[in-house]
Amino acid sequence: MHPMLNTAIKAARKAGAIINRASLDLDLVRVSTKGRSDFVTEVDKAAEVAILEIVSKAYPDHAILAEESGASGQSEYTWIIDPLDGTTNFIHGFPQYAVSIALRHREHVTQAVVYDPTRNELFTATRGRGAFMNERRLRVSKRERLADCLIGTGFPFRAIEHLDEYVRMFKRITETTAGVRRPGAAALDLAYVAAGRLDGFWEIGLSPWDMAAGSLLILEAGGLVSNFKGEPSFMDDGRIVCAPPKIFSQLLALVGDVHQPQAT
Repeated sequence: MHPMLNTAIKAARKAGAIINRASLDLDLVRVSTKGRSDFVTEVDKAAEVAILEIVSKAYPDHAILAEESGASGQSEYTWIIDPLDGTTNFIHGFPQYAVSIALRHREHVTQAVVYDPTRNELFTATRGRGAFMNERRLRVSKRERLADCLIGTGFPFRAIEHLDEYVRMFKRITETTAGVRRPGAAALDLAYVAAGRLDGFWEIGLSPWDMAAGSLLILEAGGLVSNFKGEPSFMDDGRIVCAPPKIFSQLLALVGDVHQPQAT
């Protein structure tokens, strides 16, 4: 196993232990609001501190991009960290959340870990070496017709101005597929595409730490990932669509048709 991946796994498991301990008594967890429908807890912060301690000790010269503490350092290596993706689920005791840790080298994500502490499912990937869940090799689903597919998504809860555009996509995809699911933790949704549990996923308004690890899992499991124009810049514009190759083009056509470029 790559030593950098090993560091990410160690950090994710430490964060997961903090999250699991806190989940036993959610009434004691202090919650504050970052913005509309955007919450942070002391657990997010403690998990991030634990991750940063392990990563910074192992690689003190690397840069960091983390959800709660932001960007720091200058390096061709950047650790992209979401200590608890699915905070709103966590607050409610809805067991669908995960730790997401990725390492980007220049423009490519090279290491990825998504850890679901409630199920003890550890999704990992190293660029060029495949994707795994708890040592088992992952492959994207083999379905070929969109009508047979279960597609994941996330409602644009922060960027509420995108809701009308999103609802048009939602309608079209609901009419064309076997079902749409919205579990509420994008990093885990992307891991589920890599594992073949979902046949595709799309969302608007994500941050790099929501997508970085999951996107490498999907690529290493044989899937495709892009923005709504089929370009690789999804980390920059926060719009992501991903699926196995035969489904990808069908799904991209649905979100691409509806998408109107936003004025900036």
